[in-house]
Amino acid sequence: MEVDHAVDWGDVDVLLDMSGVAVWRRHPADDTPVLSDHHLSTFTRRALPRFQQLNALVNSYRSDAPHHWLAWLYVARDRRGQGRGSELLARHHQVVDQFGLPVDLVVTTEMARDFLLFHGYVAGLPLHLPSGPRLWPLRRVTPRAARSGHVGRNGETPTAAAEASQRRSETAN
Repeated sequence: MEVDHAVDWGDVDVLLDMSGVAVWRRHPADDTPVLSDHHLSTFTRRALPRFQQLNALVNSYRSDAPHHWLAWLYVARDRRGQGRGSELLARHHQVVDQFGLPVDLVVTTEMARDFLLFHGYVAGLPLHLPSGPRLWPLRRVTPRAARSGHVGRNGETPTAAAEASQRRSETAN
């Protein structure tokens, strides 16, 4: 669903040998149709309430300010450790750096978090789904945005934004 939407309204970068892909969304994306619960239920069926929880938690972290969202980054297992993920990130970082836009995302593994930390992303406090995995929100601020002081959501640091999101999540439960 995210890939289909990004093909029409975002960016999908694929390595020539098809060993890796990065799926990017722009926010806000004017004239972009919103993915609704109808779209989500088509793919998730009975698991819709869990995916709605996930979307609510992730959206509570996401900034309303312009940014790019890394929806997916995947490199085939037998091609990892060869710089392919780094290449996919570098391609899009050049684009966002020209506009001074940050990149936000949420990952589900420590390995993914650590890989992105190596590439200049800053991790916020983990987010928690009820009976679900730990999620790490991350943000990469472009050098131009960092110099201007626009480092986080609505002027917050990524950690402060994650703490606020965690408090909202805990009070909702």
